[in-house]
Amino acid sequence: MVRLLRPLTRGTTYTRLLHLWVPMLFVSLWMFIDQTKPWVPALLVIPLGLIPAVRRGEGVQARYMLSPGEGDARGERAGQDATISIAPSATWHDRLRTVLLLEARMVMGWVVAGVSVWLPVITVDLIRISTGYVPDDNPFLPVSQPHWAYALLAPLPLVALYAAVVGLGELMTVIARRLLGPSAAERLAALEERTEQLLERTRIARELHDSIGHALTVAVVQAGAARAAGSPEFTDRALLAIEDTGRAALEDLERVLGVLRESQRPASGRPTLVEADRLLESARTSGAKIDAEMTGPLETVPGPVSREGYRILQESLTNVLRHAGSVPVRIRIAVEGRTLRLEVRNPLTAEIPGPGRGSGLRGIRERASLLGGSARTGPDEGDWQVHVELPLR
Repeated sequence: MVRLLRPLTRGTTYTRLLHLWVPMLFVSLWMFIDQTKPWVPALLVIPLGLIPAVRRGEGVQARYMLSPGEGDARGERAGQDATISIAPSATWHDRLRTVLLLEARMVMGWVVAGVSVWLPVITVDLIRISTGYVPDDNPFLPVSQPHWAYALLAPLPLVALYAAVVGLGELMTVIARRLLGPSAAERLAALEERTEQLLERTRIARELHDSIGHALTVAVVQAGAARAAGSPEFTDRALLAIEDTGRAALEDLERVLGVLRESQRPASGRPTLVEADRLLESARTSGAKIDAEMTGPLETVPGPVSREGYRILQESLTNVLRHAGSVPVRIRIAVEGRTLRLEVRNPLTAEIPGPGRGSGLRGIRERASLLGGSARTGPDEGDWQVHVELPLR
């Protein structure tokens, strides 16, 4: 019983009733003009529904009156029911759906208006009949003789009114979600936006992993080497390398946090392969013996490719320092035709993870894949190899 009466305590029940009553205001105005043609308002809403902005207005009404609590239930603001679009009509299909919605509101408004007026009147007349009065102006009660038993039927019209108001409100909500729901183009746009957000989060996570991971690796290696060397001169160089690497990592961190704070802020200022000397010098001061060869015009490499290439090189050097230590490292970066080739090789040690393991290696492959390139990581002829090819298109 409590469940059946629960709609009486919900504000949504009454906002839906008001939503269904709104078209009757237009009908009432027309009835003052011409009562012989009550169907004219249903014709007048057809050209109204073809106006693109009308769909937006209907969507706003539906969100705030048919499903005002849906946004809160989904963790959104009130009135933000995503199943109901508030975009203007973009196609003729959207316009026709708006026309159907207006016609449905008109028909259901007539029904609600009728039951809201006549069912309470029927209840009153049933009570009057039970007391000996026979109404002659109620077409729904063709009663000729009064009887006390009619009082037992008096609650039934009120129950029917309650069921009609709740049921028609639910039905109108379903119709609105169907006819005002996002179109195929809007759903595609929303899906693309969500995909972009997920990709951006993944990219930021990779940025932090590569930049902060590289800085911490350099700091640990340099600190360990300085302690083992016991030389003030070497210690000074190690501290300088730690300071430079830490400062670069802080710049990267501030840039990423800036993007997170301001969703519309472009991700600018990321290093490119033109600045690869900074990485190589950092690795050299950490003890790695770098043999680097760069051929081709690196400055002509497109920005996205050059930035991702820089991060791939950074992660490769970080893995060398972390797992192999002070070993010879051979680096080849070449711009050949429409392809950027990047290869990092170092002697294979037991500590280097096997193929496919480690988030850094997975990040290298993901970066290459997103750019339409390829990446191979793993043992090769006694060396550990990172070989990446990125298209320059």
